[in-house]
Amino acid sequence: MPTSTGNSGIRDNCRRGKAADFLQSKIREGSRLSVVSAYFTIYAFEALKDKLRGIEHLDFLFGEPRFVKALDPERTDKKSFKVEDEGLELANRLQQKRFAKECADWIRAKVDIRSVKQSNLLHGKMYHVATNGVEEAMMGSSNFTVRGLGLGVTGNNIELNLEVDSNRDRCDLKAWFDEIWNDKQLVEDVKQEVLQYLDQLYQNHAPEFIYYKTLFHIFEDFLAEQDKGGRRRTLNSSLGS
Repeated sequence: MPTSTGNSGIRDNCRRGKAADFLQSKIREGSRLSVVSAYFTIYAFEALKDKLRGIEHLDFLFGEPRFVKALDPERTDKKSFKVEDEGLELANRLQQKRFAKECADWIRAKVDIRSVKQSNLLHGKMYHVATNGVEEAMMGSSNFTVRGLGLGVTGNNIELNLEVDSNRDRCDLKAWFDEIWNDKQLVEDVKQEVLQYLDQLYQNHAPEFIYYKTLFHIFEDFLAEQDKGGRRRTLNSSLGS
């Protein structure tokens, strides 16, 4: 039986409200945000940009340094940043260039971005909003993506997030975030890496580049499976099986 959002602090993108509801209701002009997420996507930014453009500042901490496979066939560095949501309508794909440019401009002006250095080290997700001395917080499982925040028309993830209603715990969460954020042994600055990738998305590329990049994205899963199969066959041959 459906549960009323007003009776629950859970935001699950299903029966108890969306994770995005928390952000849309708590972010104000001049807010300062602290976020931990494994992913950040330009489409989630686009959906929330009316709120996010008015903030004073955002500290964004990637909890997973290797969040996505290589995005381009010539790219050899596997450490890249998931800034595009999968499974979106073609209309959104066609507007990707504008979304990426607007997001990059916003990041340059108002965002610092760091990442933990070690994979599989930090699993929690957190959204902390401070406005004029008032703190709000939500913690749980939602990444900063369209589906993770419940911003899609359909296909949203069922998440488990809880709005924190204790002043002590909200302050403690911010202290926890600051401890990790400022630990140079655990985290590193990756803002320029993210901006460099965003720049790729809104530059004017030759039609041939777009054609081959499109083909790669269409067939990358198939090629990855073929590559795995090839490695398995080579290993089996070397073992004499």
